[in-house]
Amino acid sequence: MFQLHPALQKKDYVCDLPFCKVLFEDNANCPWIFLVPKKENVRNMLDLTTEERLVLMKEIEIAEKVMTRLFNPDQTNVAMIGNMTPQLHVHVICRYQTDACWPGTVWGVPGIPYLGDSKKEIIEKIRKEFELCLK
Repeated sequence: MFQLHPALQKKDYVCDLPFCKVLFEDNANCPWIFLVPKKENVRNMLDLTTEERLVLMKEIEIAEKVMTRLFNPDQTNVAMIGNMTPQLHVHVICRYQTDACWPGTVWGVPGIPYLGDSKKEIIEKIRKEFELCLK
C-alpha cells in the first residue's frame, strides 16, 4: 500500500496525476512542486519498471509545462535527490535570476513561507492548470 514518507506528508497536497501525487513546497523564494510516484517502496528510478519510468517522464513534462505557463521562470530546475527523504520524489522548481537563491541551489538559502492566503491561491492555480493539461 502506497504511503508518503513523513517528510513528504508535511507538504501541501495539490492533486493526483495518473502515476504521481503532486505536492507543494511552502517556499516563497521559488514556486516549487514535487511529483511522488504512487508506488510502494520506491527509493530510486531503478525501483520502477521501464514503463513506469516513461509515465514518470511524461508527468514531469506536464509538470514543467504547468509551472512554466503559470510562473514564466527564467529557468526550471528538475531534480531527484533522495539523501534526506528516501522516497523517490521529483522536484520541479521555477527559478529566476532575481530569486534569493540564484544562481546557486534552492537548498543553499532558508525557505520563506508564503503569507496569508497566497499559498492556497497558488496551489489552486496549479491544480487548475494540471486539470487543463490532463483533459
